[in-house]
Amino acid sequence: MLAPGPGGGAEAEPPDERTRWARKISPRLARGEPQRVTVVRNLAEGELVQGILLEEGIPSILRRTGGFDVPDMLAAGPRDVMVPASAVETARELLSIDESRPTAPVEESLRRTAFRIAAVMLIVLLVAGIVTGTIFNLTR
Repeated sequence: MLAPGPGGGAEAEPPDERTRWARKISPRLARGEPQRVTVVRNLAEGELVQGILLEEGIPSILRRTGGFDVPDMLAAGPRDVMVPASAVETARELLSIDESRPTAPVEESLRRTAFRIAAVMLIVLLVAGIVTGTIFNLTR
């Protein structure tokens, strides 16, 4: 958009953040459905990866990894980094991701979290049973 300058001429306004971001995207790397290329540990790490990808012209989306019950407003919790199908190979090369390597850290974290939840639930049930007297019949 052109704005009138002090001398009556038109001056170009500096582009806003979205315009600068959109100009960096390569159209050939922005085609196809989004696919996951990696999983990051938290929002800050995800934004770092997004910046790396954007510098190479690859648009990306951060999506909360399924199975984690953390409110969206918090930065904690793993995120999936999604890129268009046309950019998957380029993104994996750029991030040096080996497709044959499983995403074990996230799967292991899920297992540990499930174990902890089960352990806490058992302890709560045990304490509730003791307090109500149903486990050790104390009401005699």
